[in-house]
Amino acid sequence: MEHGQAELVGGKPVIFGQRKVRPRACVAVGKRHLRAFLRDVLEDMGFVISECGTADELPRVLCTDFPDLILLGIGSDRIEPGRLLEILVREEFAGRVLAFGARESIVMTAVQQVGGEYGLDMLPPLRTPFAAETLRDRVAMLLPKEPAPRPAVHVGEALHAGWLELWYEPNFDPCTLSRRGAEALVRMRHPTWGVVPPAYFIPEAHDPHFRDLSQFVIDRAIKDWKYLLDQQTSTDLSINLPAAFLIDPQAVRDLCQRMPSHPAFGGLTIEIESEEAIQNLDLLIEVAREVRFHNIGLAIDNIGANWPQLMGLEKFPFMKLKVDRQYVAGCGNGPLKRTVCRHIVDLAKEYSVRTVAAGVESHADLIAVTELGFDLAQGHLFGKAMPLKQFAQSSFSPVPLRPK
Repeated sequence: MEHGQAELVGGKPVIFGQRKVRPRACVAVGKRHLRAFLRDVLEDMGFVISECGTADELPRVLCTDFPDLILLGIGSDRIEPGRLLEILVREEFAGRVLAFGARESIVMTAVQQVGGEYGLDMLPPLRTPFAAETLRDRVAMLLPKEPAPRPAVHVGEALHAGWLELWYEPNFDPCTLSRRGAEALVRMRHPTWGVVPPAYFIPEAHDPHFRDLSQFVIDRAIKDWKYLLDQQTSTDLSINLPAAFLIDPQAVRDLCQRMPSHPAFGGLTIEIESEEAIQNLDLLIEVAREVRFHNIGLAIDNIGANWPQLMGLEKFPFMKLKVDRQYVAGCGNGPLKRTVCRHIVDLAKEYSVRTVAAGVESHADLIAVTELGFDLAQGHLFGKAMPLKQFAQSSFSPVPLRPK
């Protein structure tokens, strides 16, 4: 039997050569916005998520995704609790069931009672609205006690299998709190481990697949930009590329040719890691001169204590300086962090370029970056990175400068 192949034992799949390292949950709710909320919360906890908006969709999920947990919305559109329970019993579902609803009702009581009588493992129900921590406490027994092992998946395999996608983290004007674009971040959606962050699959700089990964990011970002335009949410995007990719003249020419000619295209920003940018300044000056005529600008990413190395340059090829999140998060109450941020903002003013504060996590941080004069800000206070369709559907409401 080949590695990772499944065999049916007693009608249930047994995976050989790999173990199920992340719990799986199915969100059975009729209302799309509730499914989206629960998906985000559960993915943050480490669950692999599937969804069904009607009872008819549940058998497929049970047979293909093998969830450990069913979240059952009581009173939501199109979900019939009785029928859903019948399906779970018929399919001999051995996981846990968590019912939730707007209030304790006859239906909720019936679901708990009937589910228990038929041998389903019914967790104590939840009353909406509930906090993410309340949900975490309810499903704590399903969460892994140890961090999931590092996925042994090479990026070349992920590219070939189509497991990679781009997620988008919005950035904002810290003064007006209006959205000003988004940064594209690559993610892997692995069939076993679920959504995997880039630290677990980004190859080393000398890996020949690094160029293929860079090409994927470029092509997908342009494709996603066109999708956002069709959804009437045209957004200026930034992507991350290694300096080694931009030093290749043919790669730069191909990059320029791929830029949209649509009048709504506001340009593409390419962010380069600060150490790489500093080590390749002379070459990047030439690259910046070529790409700017194709609506492409270069930016330095994750700049921090190394900012003095950018002082006194005769030519400065970058249009933005993005401060490392470790210096932004907590800068509202950390004088040393705030000092580093102030120096970088002053440096950017000398070169007449814009500044981005990454890692704004609190209202105190937001007040600080506003007072320091940052042009843009991003971080969990404004919203986490999210898949393309969710980003397109998201509404961005202003964040108050001071907590109520």
